[in-house]
Amino acid sequence: MHQLKAYIKFLLASQNQHGLHSPFVYDLVTNCFYDKNKYPEYQQIKEYKVDLLKNTSEIEVTDFGAGSRVFKSNKRKVTEIAKVAGITSKKVKFLFRITKYLQLKDCLELGTSLGIASAAIASVENANLITLEGCPQTAKIAKQQFDKFGFKNIQSKIGEFDNYLSNLSQSSKFDFIYFDGNHQKTATLHYFEALLKTAHNNSVFIFDDIHLSEEMEEAWEEIQDHPAVQVTVDTFYLGLVFFRSEQAKQHFKIRL
Repeated sequence: MHQLKAYIKFLLASQNQHGLHSPFVYDLVTNCFYDKNKYPEYQQIKEYKVDLLKNTSEIEVTDFGAGSRVFKSNKRKVTEIAKVAGITSKKVKFLFRITKYLQLKDCLELGTSLGIASAAIASVENANLITLEGCPQTAKIAKQQFDKFGFKNIQSKIGEFDNYLSNLSQSSKFDFIYFDGNHQKTATLHYFEALLKTAHNNSVFIFDDIHLSEEMEEAWEEIQDHPAVQVTVDTFYLGLVFFRSEQAKQHFKIRL
């Protein structure tokens, strides 16, 4: 019910590219959000997911996040995870497009799951992805998929996110960070703050499911208000954060 109300509210406040006064956001929306090209990489990403849908093996999921709203047991078939909990085709294509359009090279993903989003990001030429997953068995399936589909530009790391973040060097910088591992306010803000030091002027942070719950909406509002953040784009399903110091602070709601 919360998401339905939030979506109606979003639709009433959202816009398309017309009337956008920011040249950067106008170009982003016109050339990336609404890019209708049928990229050949889309087919490989689709095949990656279809292959998972055929996998009937059962794994035991270790969940460090908010927990599943669908599954009652931690023992789950891979096919069911891919079907129910997997990222949508619209999100997958968008992640590929924005990585390609902004020429994002050094990428980090918090929450590999079965690696469908990872495959989308890593399908872009010159993109290198480090992806973190807390659940060993889920990460194992993802790693098998990466190898099977020839993704040599993905580094898969297993363990709690804080273990990796605490060992980041002061010089570590990322062009793109995708936050999809813990849909709770406290954790989302914690990871955001911890990774701010890795952002540069042209970095983009993307947060998944920003309208999943009231607490995730609160987290999104706090991120928008942060002094380091200049531009945000709320697509309802994803929240984009930019640090472009040359731009005035603005927030947009754009239908994807």
